[in-house]
Amino acid sequence: MSYKAEKFNINILGRPHCLHDQITKRQDICKNKGEQLDRMIKLQDSILVTGADGFIGSHLTEKLVRNGNKVKAFVYYNSFNSWGWIDSLPKEIKEEIEIFSGDIRDCNGVHEAMKSIDKVFHLAALIAIPFSYHSPDSYVDTNIKGTLNVLQAARTLETSRVLVTSTSEVYGTAQYIPIDEKHPYQGQSPYSATKIGADRLAESFYRSFSLPVTIVRPFNTYGPRQSARAIIPTIITQLLAGKEEIRLGSLTPTRDFNYVHDTVNGFIAISDSIKTIGEEINIATQKEISMGDLANEIIGQIHPSAKIICEESRLRPEKSEVNRLLGSNEKIRRLTGWTPQYTLETGITETIEWFKTHLDTYKVDLYNL
Repeated sequence: MSYKAEKFNINILGRPHCLHDQITKRQDICKNKGEQLDRMIKLQDSILVTGADGFIGSHLTEKLVRNGNKVKAFVYYNSFNSWGWIDSLPKEIKEEIEIFSGDIRDCNGVHEAMKSIDKVFHLAALIAIPFSYHSPDSYVDTNIKGTLNVLQAARTLETSRVLVTSTSEVYGTAQYIPIDEKHPYQGQSPYSATKIGADRLAESFYRSFSLPVTIVRPFNTYGPRQSARAIIPTIITQLLAGKEEIRLGSLTPTRDFNYVHDTVNGFIAISDSIKTIGEEINIATQKEISMGDLANEIIGQIHPSAKIICEESRLRPEKSEVNRLLGSNEKIRRLTGWTPQYTLETGITETIEWFKTHLDTYKVDLYNL
């Protein structure tokens, strides 16, 4: 048995052996309190969230704090001292977060941030597909090298759990549906290619060094705080700004959309189960909708008389467009019991309400790459 396997099975979650022995005896004596004891262990975890200043990362950070966890937020260093969406969190939440400003591409900073950390949720990434067409080097540095930095630090520091964030884009256009975790990979953009590379690095550290890694693969996530480079904020912000013509790209591709709270709950459910170690796991609703039907749903909720205009500048290259994504959620249901709690209609409504009070933070007249 490797040092890491020993560590995980004998010294639970990096806690001293004496604490493990006490917990084991307590569970033997009073099995009906096992769940409460497990919860105590999880709350004692020191957690790092990389990309905590971003869309999903900020929601995950907030949820973990509300659950009573000790959380360190890895945010992108900048001269404005901006913590991204962490800045918008309620004061009582921010006061409970330890902020670490750094750059995921810097191995020294990543190693420093991960000292004394039990569990890492690695979300830091470059994600915009159009931007990856003309700046692929930055995607390799951030998505592949950044993930390698996390994995190397976790191996050196003997971190108890590492959750690496993937994307449904690694599958490319569906070759069969629903897309399960055995579906072939296809790099249809520099972005998706770098995420495939990052995923395979994570797998290699599990297989080569017994690092307790899980690859978490959310399908398209939407909700409050999402950037305008994504289709749902693009539609909502144009409509709320009073535009009569909504400018979009292709209307025929389909996607499987998760509301951000469901995605966050999926991350946490996966991290709470030892059954998920060494696995790749989709977070998906197992439902799809075309971009045209999605646009009409949002238009119907905000401004029913608006029209859709397809702009050539917003179209992906033909062989790069992912035409269909419909994910299987059988595995996450089986291993964790997770199920989506939001319908698309409910999630869209909540998202619209949030954008109504935050529209001034978006540049509606620009096409965001």
